[in-house]
Amino acid sequence: MLDLALANLLSPLLLSFVLGAVAVLLRSDLRFPEPVFNALSIYLMLSIGLRGGVELSHLSPRTFAAPGLAALGLGVMIPLWCYALLRAVGRFGAADAAAVAAHYGSVSAVTFVAALAFLDAGGTPYEGYVPALLAIMEVPAIVVALALARAGGAMGGGGTIGTSTGGASTGAAALREILAGKSVLLLVGGLAIGAVVGEAGYARVKPLFTDLFQGALCLFLLELGMLAAGRLADFRRVGPFLAAFAVVMPVLHGVLGVAVAHAIGMSVGGATVLGTLAASASYIAAPAAVRLALPQANPGYYLTASLAITFPFNLTLGLPLYHALARWMAEVQ
Repeated sequence: MLDLALANLLSPLLLSFVLGAVAVLLRSDLRFPEPVFNALSIYLMLSIGLRGGVELSHLSPRTFAAPGLAALGLGVMIPLWCYALLRAVGRFGAADAAAVAAHYGSVSAVTFVAALAFLDAGGTPYEGYVPALLAIMEVPAIVVALALARAGGAMGGGGTIGTSTGGASTGAAALREILAGKSVLLLVGGLAIGAVVGEAGYARVKPLFTDLFQGALCLFLLELGMLAAGRLADFRRVGPFLAAFAVVMPVLHGVLGVAVAHAIGMSVGGATVLGTLAASASYIAAPAAVRLALPQANPGYYLTASLAITFPFNLTLGLPLYHALARWMAEVQ
């Protein structure tokens, strides 16, 4: 496990992330033009979707049924106990608890990409349908969290957003924004295109979407390193409870995801991916939905926890931990 952690710490991907953080700490004038960052994110999401869709074209529905249901179950259940813990132990209000739960129930596409790169670097195979698991897990947790906020009085009747009808329309607007957001649209659309064109059609664009993928990801993580380092000052806002939550809960969710994947017969690589997805926290789809549906929720809580604490933790220590656990479960079977 120590070797795995060291290999991940010295990978070009993680070192690019660290370089971005160092640039901010040194107050460098390094900046990414917004159009370039948007283009990189579009490229990465479409690439993941296309590659997953090609693999899906070879599968029968029966093969994907169990992993798909497992991913959906995790996406629904994780925000439920996160919300309960934040309310009962952390003493968070309904809006803030629901906002944090939405982030930790949903998934990080960049952490997912880093997991695939980690497995590819180690020569560990994984199921080709794993991008579909990412698409499945991104939305349900946000919907569940918004429903919890509504039940807790943070939306709709008795809440601060307006009347019950207004709250419902706000929730519907948030759901539409999630489904129409670029990450979900590109992932699902890429999966559909890849499944339709198959291996032969994908071969025409493979040099762009496969050969250049790792380099583009390094640039993307460079920008995210700058973004995460820019939020270091917000650590004092989250407090010791939420800081601990941002590390402990991903580990517990990662162990659960690996165990579920092992139980349904996924490979070591596939179990690592599902564990990583369960452990990750969204900072793209969830913030967009929360800003719209729960404007009173404190972004210093959910953004700092997910982006400045959980994301670097998963990238440095989480990935080798979930992979080592997946290997151990396979060996003791």
